[in-house]
Amino acid sequence: MKKPFQPVIQSLLDTDLYKFTMWQSLLHAFPANQSEYRFKCRNKPAYPLSSLRYDVEAQLDALCAMRFTDDDLEYLRMRPYFKSDFIDFLRIFHFQRRYIRIEEDGDDLVIVAQGPQIHVMGFEVYVLSIVNELYFRSVDQDAAMAEGRRRMQAKVELLRQKGPETAERVHPFQFFDFGTRRRFSASWHDEAVATLSRELPAYFKGTSNVHLARKYGLVPIGTMAHEYLQTFQAVGVQLKQFQKASLEAWVQEYRGDLGIALTDVVGMDAFLNDFDLYFAKLFDGLRHDSGDPAEWTRKALAHYAKLRIDPHTKRLVYSDSLNLPKALALHREFADYVQMGFGIGTNLTNDMGIDTLNIVMKLITCNGQPVAKLADAEGKTMSVDETFLAYLRQQFNRTYTTPNP
Repeated sequence: MKKPFQPVIQSLLDTDLYKFTMWQSLLHAFPANQSEYRFKCRNKPAYPLSSLRYDVEAQLDALCAMRFTDDDLEYLRMRPYFKSDFIDFLRIFHFQRRYIRIEEDGDDLVIVAQGPQIHVMGFEVYVLSIVNELYFRSVDQDAAMAEGRRRMQAKVELLRQKGPETAERVHPFQFFDFGTRRRFSASWHDEAVATLSRELPAYFKGTSNVHLARKYGLVPIGTMAHEYLQTFQAVGVQLKQFQKASLEAWVQEYRGDLGIALTDVVGMDAFLNDFDLYFAKLFDGLRHDSGDPAEWTRKALAHYAKLRIDPHTKRLVYSDSLNLPKALALHREFADYVQMGFGIGTNLTNDMGIDTLNIVMKLITCNGQPVAKLADAEGKTMSVDETFLAYLRQQFNRTYTTPNP
C-alpha cells in the first residue's frame, strides 16, 4: 500500500536566516541577475540518490504551492534589518517549478535551479532538507531516534560537566544550531532544538532556522554565505575587487546589523588582504568555514593586532564540521583573547549512528559567467570552468585545488 504524501517542508520559514538576508541584499542590488545553482553529493551514499527522483519531484511541487503567511511576514517584519519593500516582495513571492529541474545520471541525482537569482536562490536549503529527509526515511525510524536521543543526552551531559570550566575564560562559551540543510528529519531537528534550549540555556544561544527560532523564542542566527560574495564575481566588478565590493554592499544594506563576514571564498589570506581597517571597524567579526580553525584564529587575531583593533571587541564564529569537543577545545585555547561562537550543524541534527550525506547546492554561474570559491580546504572547491578557476587562482595567488563540480 502506497504511503500518504508527507511534506518535508511545512513552513517557508523552515530555512536558514542568511537565505533571507542575502535575498534582500541581492534583490536591492541586482534584481535582474540570472543564475544557476547545482546540487552535488560529495560522498558515496548507501544507495543511489537517483532512486529518490520522483519523491523529490513531488516535494518540490508541494514547495512551489506554498506561500508566506501573514504570521510569517509579521515575524520577519519584527527583525530590524528587514525592509518593508522586501516583506512586500515576499508577500507576492512563490517558488516557480519551471526554474528547477531534476534528472537522473546513473546513480546520481541531478538538481539544477536556473533562472532569475531572486527566484532561484531560495531553493537551496529546502532542496537539501528534502533530499536528506527522503533518504533517511528508508532507515528504522524508531532505532534511529532512540540512538539520536542517547547521543543528544551525552552532549547535554558533556556540557554540564565541561561548562563550568568555560566560565574561567574571559569570554563565555556559546553555540548555535546550524543544521537545517543536513538534518535527519524536520521532526528530529525540532526535537533537538527544543532539547538544547530547555537543557542548556546558558550555552545554547540560537538557531539558523527561522521557523524554529520563532517557535522556541530563540535568536535567529546568520549573516552571509559563499553565494553572496561569489555573485560579485559576475556583476561587472573587477575580479580582484569582488570581495571589497561585496563587503561594501553589505555595509550599505545593513548599516551595522548582521556584521559577521565570511572569509574563505578565496581563502583567509586573500580575504585579509582586502579586509582593511575600514571593514575591520565596520564588521563585528569573522566566520570560519574551511581549513584549520586554530591557524585561522591566529591569523585573525594577528590581523586585528596589526590594525590596532582590540580583539575583545570582535567575535569569531566557527561553522566547519564542528562538534562540541572541537568547539570546547577551540574555546579553551582562544576565549581569553576574543569573543567566540560555534555554529554546529550535522553533529546536532543528524548524529543518529548512521552515515550522513555530504550534500551541497552551490551557485555555479551568474549572468552567464562562471563563479567559484577557493576554500581553505581542497575538497570544498566547486567550479564548472577550469579556465575561470585558473584565473581566480592567479588573481588571488592560490596555487592548489582542482575543480570539484
